[in-house]
Amino acid sequence: MRITGGQFRSREIKAPPGLKTRPSLAKVRQALFNSIQFSVPDAVVLDLFSGSGALGIEALSRGAERVVFVEKALDAVKVIQDN
Repeated sequence: MRITGGQFRSREIKAPPGLKTRPSLAKVRQALFNSIQFSVPDAVVLDLFSGSGALGIEALSRGAERVVFVEKALDAVKVIQDN
């Protein structure tokens, strides 16, 4: 998986192992951020059920001030920290 836009564009990110999480597809993240692009800079973003953290990292890459990641699976939390 890769970040689709912003400062960290094309940076590869890891996903948690197994089938417990399903990372958001790059096309979906790109479409989401294209539609809210003017609201992202300096925003505070909540990434619920973070999994790999791809959505929150994408927001940071596009100028969000801060992201709060919420994830209860310990293996996923470790992946988010690594990413």
